[in-house]
Amino acid sequence: MASPTSKETASAVTVDFGSRFAESEPFDRIYQEGMRLIEETAAYLDGDGRHESAGLPQLVAVAYATESMRLTTRLMQLASWLLLQRAEKNREMSPEEIRFERGRIDLAELGAGAAIEGAEDLPATLRDLVRRSLRLHERIMRLDGMLRDDTRTVPRPVPSPARERVDRLRDAFGTASE
Repeated sequence: MASPTSKETASAVTVDFGSRFAESEPFDRIYQEGMRLIEETAAYLDGDGRHESAGLPQLVAVAYATESMRLTTRLMQLASWLLLQRAEKNREMSPEEIRFERGRIDLAELGAGAAIEGAEDLPATLRDLVRRSLRLHERIMRLDGMLRDDTRTVPRPVPSPARERVDRLRDAFGTASE
């Protein structure tokens, strides 16, 4: 049996990152984190946030309204992305539907946006929710970039020269290797 050429050992294997990621524990964690953040944000904006925003000076009230709108828009897009990944994982949609819906989600426009005058005086809870949503957005953007590439080419492991020699000896002498 001839040993592989350098071309054969340097060849690559294609790995479908998307399907592996959707089945992984890291996906489950980011999914749960995103859904918790959405629930926490909704509870805050409908509860304590409503009370905190009532007494704000006009400039800060405008900043509050702007940041809360940015926050909810960002979280809805992130939720759409997470739910789409879950639907793909559970095979709830056809590949064509997945491609179509993926094209409708625009994560690139969800960043912090221009600084808003009065934002430094926003309630601490709102600032924290915005910060956490931006961090989640960055992580999902990286994942989305990898998923849009859809497959990764990784080097094939190079066989051990020692293992090759043992295999050749086994073949030559008809003995079992360990």
